Amino acid sequence: MPPVPYIPETAPFTAEQRAWLNGFLAGLFSQLPAGTRPGVAPSPGLALPTGSAVEPAEPLLILFGSQTGTAEGLARRVAQEARRHGFAPRVLALNDYEQANLAAGGQAIIISSTWGDGDPPDNAANFWSWLNSGVAPPLQALRFAVLGLGDRNYSDFCGASKKFDARLEALGAKRLIPRGECDVDYEATARTWLSTLWDKLGVAPSRSTTNGAGAKVNGAASTNGSISIPALPRNKSSTVPARPLKNVLLSKPGSAKEIRHYEISLEGSGLAYEVGDALGVAPLNCPCLVDELLAALKCKGDEPVTFDDTTVALREALARHFDITKPAPDLLAAIALRAPGSELATMLEPKRAADLKQWLCGRDILDLLRLLQEPFPLEEFLPLLRKLAPRLYSISSSPKAHPGEVHLTVSTVRYQSFGRNRKGVASTFLAERVDLHKALKVFAQPSPGFRLSAKGEAPLIMVGPGTSIAPFRAFLHERQITGAKGRNWLFFGDQKQAGDFLYQEELTAWLKGGLLTRLDLAFSRDQPEKIYVQHRMLENAARLWSWLEDGAHFYVCGDASRMARDVDTALHAIVEKAGCKSADGARAYVAKLKTDKRYQRDVY
Repeated sequence: MPPVPYIPETAPFTAEQRAWLNGFLAGLFSQLPAGTRPGVAPSPGLALPTGSAVEPAEPLLILFGSQTGTAEGLARRVAQEARRHGFAPRVLALNDYEQANLAAGGQAIIISSTWGDGDPPDNAANFWSWLNSGVAPPLQALRFAVLGLGDRNYSDFCGASKKFDARLEALGAKRLIPRGECDVDYEATARTWLSTLWDKLGVAPSRSTTNGAGAKVNGAASTNGSISIPALPRNKSSTVPARPLKNVLLSKPGSAKEIRHYEISLEGSGLAYEVGDALGVAPLNCPCLVDELLAALKCKGDEPVTFDDTTVALREALARHFDITKPAPDLLAAIALRAPGSELATMLEPKRAADLKQWLCGRDILDLLRLLQEPFPLEEFLPLLRKLAPRLYSISSSPKAHPGEVHLTVSTVRYQSFGRNRKGVASTFLAERVDLHKALKVFAQPSPGFRLSAKGEAPLIMVGPGTSIAPFRAFLHERQITGAKGRNWLFFGDQKQAGDFLYQEELTAWLKGGLLTRLDLAFSRDQPEKIYVQHRMLENAARLWSWLEDGAHFYVCGDASRMARDVDTALHAIVEKAGCKSADGARAYVAKLKTDKRYQRDVY
């Protein structure tokens, strides 16, 4: 099965243009009858197989649901691999289900993350509403495979992919291979799952991108002829050094919070970003917690530890490389086995998942080790730890307004629980232990689903309480420096205006100068009744509806399970009442906003 022509990534097109052109080429060449296809002369930027004729390539649909871009990035890399295997892949967001036309049959790979409480990402929400409705057609002609990306620290691990998988089967689609489930460190699991899938799809080892002579796949040598996928992003090895410049306390006396503004130099790092993106920070664990953990393990800290072909002292491994706060399920099971009389041991059955989640709240790995009568043997303990993952923060600066810099707005997490002081891993690392003379390790995480409208005349409605103001500060800086003429409306709030009005001077200056058309504030504890940003939206329902009808783009940043959900409910209510629509009409209107990329969320 020789490959279909495709537009390589080096061609002078945007990702969207390249995807459309590759889909067009795939459809064009797959529809021509075998044996009657004309030869095609190569042209600049168009990759063609050698020979005088192009044979048909088997279509392969690759659909993604992605909130932060990880699932989308993986989907596009799988498409690259599929193309090398001779398929004609099309990559679409799950919300583009009409274009995908699943009822027509064929083969589809679905790669999706999970958001909130087992919910699909924003660019898959409309797909799920359609798939789970009574209007979804029978799908007996479809063969599918689902790969979920998730985090086992959450109760509904890979919940969205489970829903997709079960519903597709219920509609008659045939499962190619069992659903795959990837934890935070997803690369190895994804690679194994994809190898099984390629085998099911008839990809012989000889057609793999590796060979017995030790060919390279994206620069990585392989000698076993196995099928592999290109290197994946978002790991610590891809970080770059960046020098901290400023650490400024934003919250004022009387605030119950510690909010800080950070400025970081990108000079010489080669790192670039766009407004709407996030910055990944590779943190170090708190030295005090490392000391307490060593004491619980009855270790000195100088014991040699080998992992990933590297040998370091145990203290360094616990400080730099392992997550020593949130326990993985395997560690919970091992602790329960060694402490059968503990409260933990009674809560590991699936039916008690909610109880376990509540019990773990405010506890960490040190609390678990203190349940044991004897120290946990080090050689058994370390393999049960997860790697220390980078933390993502919404960027609060525009690269045009602040060239060579990136800004963050971070709430420092500190609290007491079960008799101990607790600290957020990365937030207190930034607040307390970052030396202004030493480099941080960072990377830029693109957010393709959260982009500032390219139409400078388009009105913006932005909802971001607390530190969720970060991307909207970036948006406003960008609109200011580019001279965008569109109106800007910001809904901001927190607990108390006196202590929690973040960037107050900047925002009020923008309001006075006209960059901000409206600034609606909701400080929940400045009056007896709680007032939140969604209440301010409802108070301004008629005006907000008018902005939407004028083409406004609606953006939300914040907590997915509470604030963002309440804002979404308020938005539907506004469309229904101010827009004089039925409940179904309001849902359709909001769904259309999402499809048109006029309703975008940066939620966590």
